[in-house]
Amino acid sequence: NTSSGCAEDIDRIGGHKDRRMSFLRVALRRLRPGITAYRQTSAVISKNNTPAVTVWRTYSSSSAETDEEFDARWEAYFNRKDIDGWELRTGLNELYGHDLVPEPKIVAAMIRAARRLNDVALAIRILEAVKEKAAGSQEIYSHVIQEIRPVLDELGLETPEELGLA
Repeated sequence: NTSSGCAEDIDRIGGHKDRRMSFLRVALRRLRPGITAYRQTSAVISKNNTPAVTVWRTYSSSSAETDEEFDARWEAYFNRKDIDGWELRTGLNELYGHDLVPEPKIVAAMIRAARRLNDVALAIRILEAVKEKAAGSQEIYSHVIQEIRPVLDELGLETPEELGLA
């Protein structure tokens, strides 16, 4: 008696029927065709006795987001009046995961959101992160600071350099 796949093995061995396992089952079912195809292609041996490996590429059918749409989406996210600390940090982490320096208008929205939450330390940390994302380019960092200077003055904030932190 052979099982028909990994998800069924998990059900048979563990006997779990809760929601956490249903997520794993769905993930394994989606991976199963790729695993089966990999097993089939890796069994093929080429002329120089190395296993053949197939490379899959998947392409999204959705259209790419323009830079303006990207900026508008993040600016709107941080400008939400009901944003809480967790959502702010989640947005910061996701945005900083991208290979870019945020536009000054997005940085201003992030700092305003931190100030609305009365989190001055996070506002300063945002500026430190922007400097880090600029990868040592003083020109880029200076441009961002110059553009957001009115916001910093309005909120009574200083840059990390002015505070002696950098």
